[in-house]
Amino acid sequence: QAQLVESGGGLVQAGGSLRLSCAASGRSFSGYNMGWFRQAPGKEREFVAAITWRGISTYNIPLVKGRFTISRDNLKTTVYLQMNSLKDEDTAVYSCAAGPVTGSYDTWGQGTQVTVSS
Repeated sequence: QAQLVESGGGLVQAGGSLRLSCAASGRSFSGYNMGWFRQAPGKEREFVAAITWRGISTYNIPLVKGRFTISRDNLKTTVYLQMNSLKDEDTAVYSCAAGPVTGSYDTWGQGTQVTVSS
C-alpha cells in the first residue's frame, strides 16, 4: 500500500528554521511529482511547493518568498522542505503528496504540525 509519512515538524521561534521530510513507501513513485501543502486552522489548504522527478521545482512565490526550498532524494524516495526565516503565519499542518506527471495528486500523507511562536 502506497504511503507517505512526514516528519520534522515541531515548535520553533519566529526567525528559526525547520526541515520537513516525507518518506515514500509501498510502491514505486518513480516519475511522480511530489508536493508540499499546508493548512492552518480555519483556512483552506494551500500549495507550498512541488518538485518533479527530474528536480524541477515550483513554489507559491507570494507565500514562501525565497524562504523555503524543496528537494528530493530519489534513491531514498524522500522529499524535503527546508524552511527558513519562519513566521507566525507559517503555523500549519504540512502535508506531502505524490501525483503522476499528467494527473492530480493521488497519494497524501497524514501531515506534520509546524508551530511558529513569536
